Amino acid sequence: MSDFTLTVNGQTHTVDVDPETPLLYVLSDDLGLRGPKYGCGLGQCGSCTAIVNGRAERTCVTSVSMVAGATVTTLEGLGTPQELHPLQKAFIDEQAAQCGFCLSGVILTAKVLIDDNPEATDSEIEQTLRNVLCRCFTQTRMLRAIKRYARERV
Repeated sequence: MSDFTLTVNGQTHTVDVDPETPLLYVLSDDLGLRGPKYGCGLGQCGSCTAIVNGRAERTCVTSVSMVAGATVTTLEGLGTPQELHPLQKAFIDEQAAQCGFCLSGVILTAKVLIDDNPEATDSEIEQTLRNVLCRCFTQTRMLRAIKRYARERV
């Protein structure tokens, strides 16, 4: 066991875990966050996504030792129910969510993309999200929500 310090959603946390512990387990088990979900355990579905030092990362295949000292943002860290992040609000306005299982992957991956490239084309958005699996088939509404966020943030 080792101590690792992370800044998660603006708060500094020190956890005592095995260095190979997946970041997902630290976020969910040690910090009690429910945004990132265990989906495939192989980094292929995207449900475990968090933003780590400005990049969308699959936390189920990222060991805590790889991100010691990092700044991590989960879905909970974007906004609150009282003060939604504009991308969360766009998803609500476009009714882009169904079961919510993929939302960490879709919203956090899209946020990184649009913040880096506000003029992203439909094709670029679709290409970036190609490895985030959605079971509910709301991709059309999700694309509308992401484009709304891009338009309204300028």
